[in-house]
Amino acid sequence: MSTNLTAPATKSRGGKSKPTASRRKLSYPKVLLIIAGSLVLLSLLRVVTGANNLTGSGQYTAALNAAVPIGLAGLGGLWAERSGVINIGLEGMMMLGAFSAGAIGWQHGPWAAALAGVLGGALGGLLHALATVTFGVDHIISGVAINIMALGLTQFLAKLWFGADGSAASAAGGNDKQSPPMPDMPTFTVPGLSEWLYSVEKHHWFLVSDVAGIAGSLVSNVSWLTLLAVAVFALSFVVLWRSSFGLRLRSCGEGPIAAESLGVNVYRYKYAAVVASGALAGLGGAFLAIYVHIFQDGQTGGRGYIGLATMIFGNWRPGGVAMGAGLFGFMDALQLRGGGPTVHALLLLLAVLLVGLAVWKLRAGRLTQGVLSLVVAALLGVWYATSDTVALEIVGVAPYIATLLVLSLAAQRLRPPKAIGKTYRRGQGK
Repeated sequence: MSTNLTAPATKSRGGKSKPTASRRKLSYPKVLLIIAGSLVLLSLLRVVTGANNLTGSGQYTAALNAAVPIGLAGLGGLWAERSGVINIGLEGMMMLGAFSAGAIGWQHGPWAAALAGVLGGALGGLLHALATVTFGVDHIISGVAINIMALGLTQFLAKLWFGADGSAASAAGGNDKQSPPMPDMPTFTVPGLSEWLYSVEKHHWFLVSDVAGIAGSLVSNVSWLTLLAVAVFALSFVVLWRSSFGLRLRSCGEGPIAAESLGVNVYRYKYAAVVASGALAGLGGAFLAIYVHIFQDGQTGGRGYIGLATMIFGNWRPGGVAMGAGLFGFMDALQLRGGGPTVHALLLLLAVLLVGLAVWKLRAGRLTQGVLSLVVAALLGVWYATSDTVALEIVGVAPYIATLLVLSLAAQRLRPPKAIGKTYRRGQGK
C-alpha cells in the first residue's frame, strides 16, 4: 500500500483546484548541514559525559564493519522492491552467502569466498523470483519459506561438509557449527595520514579531535570488501536512476501493466532485480564470514531484517539505505566498543533530541505527539541523572530499539513503489 506524500489540493480565488507544493526534498547543502550539526552534538556530548568512545576511531571502524553487511542487505531489498517484489527472504539469502563463503574460503581464499557468497545469495534470489514472478506465490510467504529453508539447509550441509569424521574440513578445524578458518582479507591504510589523525584524536580537542577520530577510521585498516560495497552503492544509484535499464526496472514496480504496454518485458526485469537482490544480500553474508574468518551457525543474527528496515528508513533510495546502515552499524558497534557507559551517554543526547522534536510538533499544532515527546525526554533525563551506566541486556538490544525508533519517526514520509507486492501476469492489461 503506497503513501501519498503530495499535499491535498486547495482552491484558488477563481474556485479551481490548485495542488499545493509537495514536501521539500533534502538538498546536498542541507545534508551537509545536518552532518555538521551531528558532529557538533556528538562533540558536546563527549565533553559533557566524558564518553570518548563516541567519536573514537575504534568505534567508527567497528561501526563501518557492522554497517557493510546491513547496508548490502538493505540495498538488495531495494533492488527487489523497486521492481515490485517484496523480499522478506534477505535473511535467508545472507545465510546462503555466508555459508558459501565459508565453504569456499578456507581452501581458496577470501576473494573466492566473496564470489561464492554472491552466487549463493543469487541462487536464493532466483528461487524467490521463480516462486513469486512465475508461479505467483505470495511474496511474504515465499520470503519466509526461503529463510526457514536456508537455515535448515546450511545447518545440514555444515554437518555434512565441515563436521564429517575424517574429512579434510574437519582436520582443518571445521565442525558441525562452523567452517575451517580462511586467510585474512587484505586491508589498506593511507601512510602518514592515519598516524597524524590518530595523534590529533588523542588530544581530545573539541570537534577537531572528534573529526580526526572519525576520519581516521576511513583511512586505517579498511577492508577492500568495504570499498567494494561503497562502489556497489554508487553503481546501484547510477544503474537505477541514471540509465534506461533502471527506468524500465523501476517502472515495473510502479505500473507493470503500463510498462508492458510500452514494450518492457516485465518478467525479465523482475527476475534480474530479484537475482541481483539475492546476490547483494549474499555478499553481505560473505562479508560476515570473511570478517571473522569462518562461517558460523547463526552468523547473520537478524541482519537481513535490519537491512530491510534500513531500506524502508531510506525511502527506497541508495543514499537513505547507506545512512540507515551507518546508524544501525553505529548502534551495533556500541556493544563491542562502548558498552554501558557509552549507551548511557546517548540517553542524554536522545533526551535533547526529543525536546527538539517536541518543540517542532507543538509548533505544528500536534499537541499529543509534542507532549508525549516531552514526557519521554523527561523520563530519559531522569534515567541518565540517576544512573552511571546501562545494563548489558539493554545494550545488546540497542540496535533493535534504534530500528523501531527510526522507523516510527520516518513512517510519515515513506513512499514505496505503487505496485509492490502485487501479483502480475503477462498480458493482464489487455
